[in-house]
Amino acid sequence: MHHLTRRSFLASSLLATEGLHPPLAVAGDDFPRTKPPKRPKPAAKNVAVVASVYTYLSHAYHIAGRFLDGYLADGRHHFPEFGVASVYVEQKPAGDLSGELAREHGFRISPTIADALTLGTNKLAVDGVLLICEHGDYPLNAKGQKLYPRHELFQQIAAVLREAGRAVPVFCDKHLSYDRVKAADMVATAKRLNAPLMAGSSLPVTWRRPEVELPLGTKLTEAVVASRGDLETYGIHALEALQCMAERRLKPDPRRQPPDAPDQGVKAVTCRQGDAVWKAGDDGLWSWELLEHAVGRSPSRNAGDIRANCRRFPRPKDARNFVPGPILFHVEYRDGFKATVLQLDGHVADETFAARVAGKPKPVSTLFWLPPPPGAAFLEALSMRVEDFLATGVPPYPAERTQLTGGILDYALESRVQGGKRLETPDLDIRYAPPTHGGFARGDYVRPVE
Repeated sequence: MHHLTRRSFLASSLLATEGLHPPLAVAGDDFPRTKPPKRPKPAAKNVAVVASVYTYLSHAYHIAGRFLDGYLADGRHHFPEFGVASVYVEQKPAGDLSGELAREHGFRISPTIADALTLGTNKLAVDGVLLICEHGDYPLNAKGQKLYPRHELFQQIAAVLREAGRAVPVFCDKHLSYDRVKAADMVATAKRLNAPLMAGSSLPVTWRRPEVELPLGTKLTEAVVASRGDLETYGIHALEALQCMAERRLKPDPRRQPPDAPDQGVKAVTCRQGDAVWKAGDDGLWSWELLEHAVGRSPSRNAGDIRANCRRFPRPKDARNFVPGPILFHVEYRDGFKATVLQLDGHVADETFAARVAGKPKPVSTLFWLPPPPGAAFLEALSMRVEDFLATGVPPYPAERTQLTGGILDYALESRVQGGKRLETPDLDIRYAPPTHGGFARGDYVRPVE
């Protein structure tokens, strides 16, 4: 089996830097695209999977599947050192795959979360936990949030760790909770248990076109993210894309021992809809120039005028008071930095970023590239970072980042149902040190090159 050569890697990196899309495999190399190999020996360590559902193309299918079947990394088929020992599934609709996959791969189907973590022994028996609560039949609240029980499932995991008197790494897919109070409790619980906690979206670790890596301390003055999709489901993606870039404007103070964690906190959040979004841009609340640079990175952008395209997009008409046109999240940070997420359904169908850098004549911009299903390789990129986290017990970025983005989203959805009221956010006074490297996927394969 061939490895990615330096020459082919440099060629693919150059294409990515220029904003083009290199292929996901190098022509002529015999990678296992149709019949990947079986795991050659049992995994050295194991994880428990706690999922809302395990159906075709669900997040559990994609993430746990990489620990079962392996994936291409560094140009070769890679099996994580962690295997799946058990799966607890809260809901089993038609199309549930957990039983079939258990027979195929030999993992345990657990009736409870405690059983999944103890493998029926009454003692903690796994080396890590994947909490993947995305998809399933759950109600919506008045703000349009899907009431995924991530907090409740996490507390059951925490109870087993508490009883065991020791902790293992826990990964929580996407936001910690729809509720900012519950999210804060999850972070606090993990700290009390000394349990390593990783959470978040795939956007910060997926490919970027071009491969923009902002050094810590980059003096950003304003930023815009162009996004799309369901307001909560994709809102967290857009905010994670924003924050993984916005956090680079600050760095720990090396003169202090230990270095001070920068204040990434947010002072206020506002949501606007429809024509009020365009008026906010015309009035200077957000920058049309930055939006031009962001949308300029979008391969999905529609032809025609953005205002007309967004107005014609059929947003849902229901009790949650959506109106035709775009939706805006405006974020005021405590240090004076301001950023805006624009949900532009009808004009784009991806996530792009643009920001002004002090002293630079041209904004910096990039596309967060999400290879589509069925493979959804962006979740492969996330799985690689999760694997690193399980192996080291050190998250690639602090859980406080996702606590912050989830909190911004919670306030933004509250502002929307309150008619666009600006909401002050005293409980989002959050400090954390951003990672030295962004950790996003580069080149053709998911292993980041840093």
